[in-house]
Amino acid sequence: MTQRKAAHEAAQGAGEAAAMHLLAWLETQPDIRAISGYMPIHTELDILPTMHALHARGYALSVPVIIGKAMPLKFSVWTPEAKMIKGPFGAMVPETNRWQRPDLLLCPMLAFDATGQRMGYGGGFYDRTIAGLAPVRAMGFAYAGQMTRNLPSEPTDMPLDGVITETGIFWP
Repeated sequence: MTQRKAAHEAAQGAGEAAAMHLLAWLETQPDIRAISGYMPIHTELDILPTMHALHARGYALSVPVIIGKAMPLKFSVWTPEAKMIKGPFGAMVPETNRWQRPDLLLCPMLAFDATGQRMGYGGGFYDRTIAGLAPVRAMGFAYAGQMTRNLPSEPTDMPLDGVITETGIFWP
């Protein structure tokens, strides 16, 4: 978390830069039309510029909703006009849930490594979700400074397909 906080404090315009990298990549991915972002908390890379840009380009967007302990996430439709309320862990979620299955998950994290492993908050929500939605694409959305060496991994940990940062897209 310290590494992410330092990256957050040093990175002006990182959310906008990451958005540009994602949008350029999406131009080569015509099969992706539904995307799950997230509502940033603490010092997570601000994905809101990305979500607004995706909405303007006609992508169907959603945000994760925690349904219960040890359960996969569900994804509720999000638009810039959606009325939001505080959900579990303090992240904002739509007041009214309209469920959507995303083609691409944009995942927040504490850290990632060269193999595509991600360290989240310890609940295993994204790991269960990625496994359950396979073959969904899962990309991290993080500061480049969050990359670390060799995160510990367990058999239930699901690697990411890539990580979008302010400096570009990292492919494991």
